[in-house]
Amino acid sequence: MLNAQTDTIKTQHITEVKITALDLSPYLNSATPVQLLNSKDIQRLKGVSIADALRFFSGVQLKDYGGVGGLKTINVRSMGSNHTSVFYNGSQLSNAQNGQVDLSKYSLENLKEISLYSGQNPELLQSARAFASSSALFLKSQSPVFFPNKNQHFKLNLKTGSFNLLNPQVLFARKLSDKISWVVNSELLNSDGKYKYRYTNGVYDTTMVRQNGDILSKRIESELFVKFADSSQINNQVYYYNSERGLPGAIVSNKFNFSQRQWDRNFFYQSSYTSDGSKKFKWLAQLKYSNDFLRYVDPDYKTLFGILDNRYYQHEVYVSLSNSFALNKHWNFSFSNDLSKQDLNANLYNFAYPTRYSWLSAVNTKFEKDALSLQATLLRTSVKDAVMLGKSGGDKENFSPTLLASWQPFQFKNLKIRGFYKSIFRLPTFNDLYYTSVGNTSLDPEIGKQIDLGFTYSLFSNNTSLKTLIVRGDVYDNQIKDKIVAIPTLNLFRWTMVNLDRVQISGAEIQFQTHWQFNKLNALIKGNYTYEKAVEKTESAYSYGHQIPYIPVHSGSLTAALDFKTVSLNYSFIYTGERYSQKANIPVNYIPAWYTHDLAIHKALNILPTPLRISAEINNLLNQYYDIVLNYPMPGRNYRFTLYTNF
Repeated sequence: MLNAQTDTIKTQHITEVKITALDLSPYLNSATPVQLLNSKDIQRLKGVSIADALRFFSGVQLKDYGGVGGLKTINVRSMGSNHTSVFYNGSQLSNAQNGQVDLSKYSLENLKEISLYSGQNPELLQSARAFASSSALFLKSQSPVFFPNKNQHFKLNLKTGSFNLLNPQVLFARKLSDKISWVVNSELLNSDGKYKYRYTNGVYDTTMVRQNGDILSKRIESELFVKFADSSQINNQVYYYNSERGLPGAIVSNKFNFSQRQWDRNFFYQSSYTSDGSKKFKWLAQLKYSNDFLRYVDPDYKTLFGILDNRYYQHEVYVSLSNSFALNKHWNFSFSNDLSKQDLNANLYNFAYPTRYSWLSAVNTKFEKDALSLQATLLRTSVKDAVMLGKSGGDKENFSPTLLASWQPFQFKNLKIRGFYKSIFRLPTFNDLYYTSVGNTSLDPEIGKQIDLGFTYSLFSNNTSLKTLIVRGDVYDNQIKDKIVAIPTLNLFRWTMVNLDRVQISGAEIQFQTHWQFNKLNALIKGNYTYEKAVEKTESAYSYGHQIPYIPVHSGSLTAALDFKTVSLNYSFIYTGERYSQKANIPVNYIPAWYTHDLAIHKALNILPTPLRISAEINNLLNQYYDIVLNYPMPGRNYRFTLYTNF
């Protein structure tokens, strides 16, 4: 299974003159746990990619191999990255080859909202795919905003810093008419990826410089927004990404230099039409085409035809139609149908050349009255695989039910109690089934069952220094049968596929955020803690009762922001507890806990006719050397500077 290394830069930016709280409606009304960043929070975060923001969500693990650029995947509540779907403006970002979405390819710029739902988004009018995963990450782009009496808008964002980082971003928006607007944004990321790290083999202790971690990537995307008088709208989006990067490998057996390279080219076009003209009946139509190319070269691996040079071509065509109907003011129904075709070609000898046809249907009903909300979903998944060579994984069909409930006690207006049960069906990917020398066509799909019980408490005040207090807590239990686990070997391109019979994941999350105001001084404090026991429950396994690889029992984060006039100061802390790199929890597989401290200062300037903001950041302030993945060292102390303007 193919993967690349990722960045460890963690930042939080506070650039607004006045700190404001999050929109509380998703917290108070959602029957499933939701974590949200709105546009103002995203402006303060200003990381290199979306993954930089997600580090501060509870119950989230991000795969990180220490490079400046590369693959960043999200794992929620230890279910695995393939159990988390990622949606960009309502359409899923899919990858039939390995099931993983590289978050480093998507920028924080021009995003209106980032929301993460455990279980599923309770919204009725959405595609069937939105109900087909254990958790869902939604990315929503910002509609163009224009200054008064202007028909165009321009933004420039320039980042530079350690590892010879150069990261300019440009956005241009144009109002074509009162109902039609167009926006295009582009980004360049260039870095040599060289950073110092500590290496010890028990005999000597030295400082080395990471090699072959360079990246050059280019991204450009464009959106066309069309709005109608009845509030219906059409959104068209085109996305293109191209990159070349080095793949620094595992530091073992005194090997420090690597020569593996990877090229990525990703293109998609997606369109959606939302009909919102009727109070009782609404419908959503979506269309998407994607074309992905990946090339991997390993000069150290010799074949009969020369060095290893693998190339993969992936295509997808996808259509979706969703309808919602209000029977009365309390009772709503929806029905969604999705059809897709995915295929994978490669220049490998004896490759299977698989094609997958999928049909997903979801039926939903939702009842709301007074303080009570009840919702039920039934998802049907029907999949047919076809191959040109060898044996296919066969046809699969499954029915997956979900039940959601929330209740607000009448005597506690600030308290919301909620819970859900969800059964989920996760198919093996093309790599799981057909990857040369690794794939196993006999792999069983994963069947997961989730149970969650939680609460949200919120408090508002206009008469005290404490303006907002939000506390959210959840306890959960996840059961996975035939869990598919991919564990990296010494070569990051080669993975070992493991089909565990049963895994039990039990945990608890607690989050809080507060907003304080003292005259002209504003303060925003957020924190979260996650306790999670994710253990193998296969009675015949030697690792029965052991924590599964790379899942910490304890983890958490804390951020604090101070804002005074035009100056903002931000501090962030991330902690990840001890873990094990293999199924057996023995000393040789032990990975110690790690934690980092980051600082950032931001200043708004009025030296130009247009708004100008600058920021300076120190990441990993204490210069801690650590591994997130064993033998893949992370950067020590590093710096970044940002210049932002718009007109």
